Amino acid sequence: MTVSIALAGKPNTGKSTFFKAATLADVEIANYPFTTINANIGITHVRVKCPCDELAVKCENCIKGARFVPVELVDVAGLVPEAYKGRGLGNAFLDDLRQSEVIINVIDISGGTDIEGKPIGVGMHDPLDDVELLDKELTMWLCGIIQRNWARLARKTQLEEKIEHLLAIQLAGTNVNEHQIKNSIIKLGLLDKPPSKWTEAEICNLSYEIRKISKPMVVAANKKDIAPVQNLERLVLLKDRVIKTSAEAELALRLANKNRLIDYIPGDKHFKIIGAVSDQQKKGLEKILTLIAEEGTGVQTCINSAVFDVLDYIVVYPVEDENKLTDSNGNVLPDAFLMKRGQTVKDLAYKVHTDIGIGFLYAIDARNKKRLGEHHVLSNGDVIKIASTAKHK
Repeated sequence: MTVSIALAGKPNTGKSTFFKAATLADVEIANYPFTTINANIGITHVRVKCPCDELAVKCENCIKGARFVPVELVDVAGLVPEAYKGRGLGNAFLDDLRQSEVIINVIDISGGTDIEGKPIGVGMHDPLDDVELLDKELTMWLCGIIQRNWARLARKTQLEEKIEHLLAIQLAGTNVNEHQIKNSIIKLGLLDKPPSKWTEAEICNLSYEIRKISKPMVVAANKKDIAPVQNLERLVLLKDRVIKTSAEAELALRLANKNRLIDYIPGDKHFKIIGAVSDQQKKGLEKILTLIAEEGTGVQTCINSAVFDVLDYIVVYPVEDENKLTDSNGNVLPDAFLMKRGQTVKDLAYKVHTDIGIGFLYAIDARNKKRLGEHHVLSNGDVIKIASTAKHK
């Protein structure tokens, strides 16, 4: 199963533009509410440095040393206030968020759209309200699920059933696990208080803590190119990880690169014009070049931050020949797998194929040729050969 990132936010923030820029999928983009009705699901990529240069091998799976590892990106329906009550496309919006591990909350940092996503003048709306909106909607959604049959759940705890186990069952399908729930209960000091005596406020506070740990966020402060300076400066007030973005600029660059007008690698702060462009196109590209000179467009940074900084994944490269760093067909560094930090070489074996994991014998670190036992913890950038009684698939 690949890593899943949800792309959320109110209508008209540039969310669908972000999605198209990140995936080059064919989606409708328009400045009216609910352009996205059903979730768009596409494949985007995290960018990492390929180890081929360091290991002095020629690799055909990177672009000038940049390796791109696929992840799932889900563009959900636009958010409006009281979505948790079913307003707007609220039910569809929340259902589409269920299985995602992390959320990129796309806000209009220019302040040019109101709380429901309707266009107004730039600077006329406080974009920080949009961050609070998503937080509240997700918290109240989880709170509503937890409060269903609460009296029955509380009674069950009197029969020695653990509340975190019961809530994990209650929240099945939301990608929330028992460990996350217990940690949230401990943080709020509710572990020794009988659930039957928990107040409604305490249940809502618990829902908030569960949201933070199970649905962490990265804020994409979009439309940075037209945002008032005071809006950009206020981003320091946010608790979530914040990255300034211009999805429109990223989309323009990726399309120009696709059409061989420019040479651009997603995440770079520069590009080179290589095709025949009109004076108008050149002027537009020069404007974008100035915009991205310091921080890039921010789109690739958002995706990387969600996967590596927030979810704490690492990238590992399994090979079959630890000397040539190839698979059985001679492909150099053929695969790049995202693994949770703390996982072991045996976990990697299972990810390659279940049979490889079942038949695991040992692993070899391709860099130093050391043999590794099943409990050896992986490090970012590891190149690993798995020895197994099963054949590689």
